[in-house]
Amino acid sequence: MNKAHIAEPLVLVLPLRIVSEANKREHWRYRQRRSKACRSAAVAVPNGIALPCAVHLTRIAPRKLDDDNLQSGFKALRDGIADRLGIKDNDPRVTWSYDQERGKPHEYAARITITRAWE
Repeated sequence: MNKAHIAEPLVLVLPLRIVSEANKREHWRYRQRRSKACRSAAVAVPNGIALPCAVHLTRIAPRKLDDDNLQSGFKALRDGIADRLGIKDNDPRVTWSYDQERGKPHEYAARITITRAWE
């Protein structure tokens, strides 16, 4: 299968609740279940995305997280996307960035935007 070149950004919105993993004090099974859901949600990312690329992850929720908690909340989704791209999550061909938007009450989602990093 040929690798698809992305001419315009690929945008996916997934119904995920991204929470701060750093401040959670819970049983390990709850964390495992949430991580597994995030990693498996990454199957929405199509195969064959050409590298290098930039992946921008946006958290949509009623309240904001601080920067370090935002990044830790996206860890499982980032790992799932990296698996889908067939790379490790620290591969230098992929640039990762994070952002958040305020959503309506009880609205939680994660937006994935993938753009081709033209040289």
